[in-house]
Amino acid sequence: MKEPAIEMRMNRRNLTPRFLLPAAALLWCGLTGCVAGPKYHAPATPAPDAYKESPANAPQKPQPPAPAPSPAPDPTLGGLGRWTVAQPKDSSLRGKWWEIYNDPELNALEEQLNIDNQNIKQSFENFMAARALVMEARAQYFPVVSTAPSGSRARSSANAAPVGNGATNTLLDLPVTASWEPDLWGKIRNTVRQAKYAAQISAADLEGERLTEQASLATLYFELCGQDALQQILDETVAADQKSLDFTRAQFETGIANQLAVVQAENTLESTQSLATNLGVARAQFEHAIATLIGKAASDFSIPAKPLLITPPPIPLGLPSQLLERRPDIAAAERAMAAANAQIGIARAAYFPTLTLSAAGGLESSAWKHLFDWPSRFWSIGPSVSETIFDAGLRRATVHQFVAAYNADLAAYRQTVLTAFQQVEDALAVLRILTEQIQQQHAAVESAKMALDLEMTRYQSGLDPYLDVVIEQNTLLAAQQTLALIEIQRATASVQLVEALGGGWDRSQLPALEELTAQPAKADTALQQ
Repeated sequence: MKEPAIEMRMNRRNLTPRFLLPAAALLWCGLTGCVAGPKYHAPATPAPDAYKESPANAPQKPQPPAPAPSPAPDPTLGGLGRWTVAQPKDSSLRGKWWEIYNDPELNALEEQLNIDNQNIKQSFENFMAARALVMEARAQYFPVVSTAPSGSRARSSANAAPVGNGATNTLLDLPVTASWEPDLWGKIRNTVRQAKYAAQISAADLEGERLTEQASLATLYFELCGQDALQQILDETVAADQKSLDFTRAQFETGIANQLAVVQAENTLESTQSLATNLGVARAQFEHAIATLIGKAASDFSIPAKPLLITPPPIPLGLPSQLLERRPDIAAAERAMAAANAQIGIARAAYFPTLTLSAAGGLESSAWKHLFDWPSRFWSIGPSVSETIFDAGLRRATVHQFVAAYNADLAAYRQTVLTAFQQVEDALAVLRILTEQIQQQHAAVESAKMALDLEMTRYQSGLDPYLDVVIEQNTLLAAQQTLALIEIQRATASVQLVEALGGGWDRSQLPALEELTAQPAKADTALQQ
């Protein structure tokens, strides 16, 4: 329960230096920085010296003897170059990270996403709202001045007790009031700091959302191109199966082959055609998802077929310690700790008394013609002090609450860091292992091609039934599809690695605390780029 505010009304004769001294002492304490609450220090987070799963550090398996030379790889099956990391001089990604893939169409889509993606716009407006809260908190530094002019005309009852005269009175009032609460114990300063840290959290969340949307677009684009590559493989297989069917029919008509071989060739062709048709489902969904990401209606958007299976370019990893500066989610988690620390200071300030300086003055008259006369003036000035005497442990519990919230944010920060290292290591392992698997799968494709050629020769010579040809055809198709799917998986894994590394962002791009109270155009430039 708080004591009632002590308000003093006095005239000029009662305003003595003895009254001003205590108020001046309290005001001086507020202006010189009596701050309740712990000083914030960013937590020290150890980082490993190197990434375990990078190609340079990964354990090397013993290699089997080199096989006999095979024919040149089919260019439609994607590149076979061994994936590597960038040289040390390229310590980290910068800016528009998607340009490392050297795909003009992907570049154009990413640029459009940065402009028209609605999730990014939503996050940006959330940041602007957080900035407005900084200005709201900062307004508490200054006095509040208000006025409430009023005018009334009233007649009193002649029969009202104890004395009623039935008079009609006019009252015109033109008051001005001002009040100010000096920041004696740092409550307002901590409130402003908390709002600034929250705005930085929102800015980091904006960059995290931007990175997520950019990575999603690149992943969908490579998935779509992979579907086009699969479609090309199936189209070529359909053409080859059609030739086999025509050849088998010709042999049947001349009496060399039987009808069973014709039926088997027809079944093989029709099955492959069905698979080729089914690919359209996934491609359409990928195309529609890309349209949504770049802010377009799916009905008005299309991407021409582009069979493309890429070998991911070298991606600069940088040092593991740099990851702490490059991930927006880590920056947001650290700023959440700073905000929680400021909240502890706000809670501790409740232990101390609150001083409010207030003043009121204006003009008051019963007639318009005398409202602005000098005798119509009135004024009052005086401080009020309030302090909680008993709250049954409310303030202590509040401080304990925010200390626990800070410790929870500390644990969340450390977990975010651990998750970041896990995601980088996962992506590196996937890229390294898939690259090795692609080399092995390519050898399987070449073997399947050779087996089909040999079996077709035996069938045409009348040594084997057509069923053996069908088996080799299915084996080759399955091997080609597996190779293409692994290539797609490796391309998307490279995007996941870029996302795990933080894209082209780093902590220096967060708006500085002083920028959060500047004009919006100044502080928002970096965020809109």
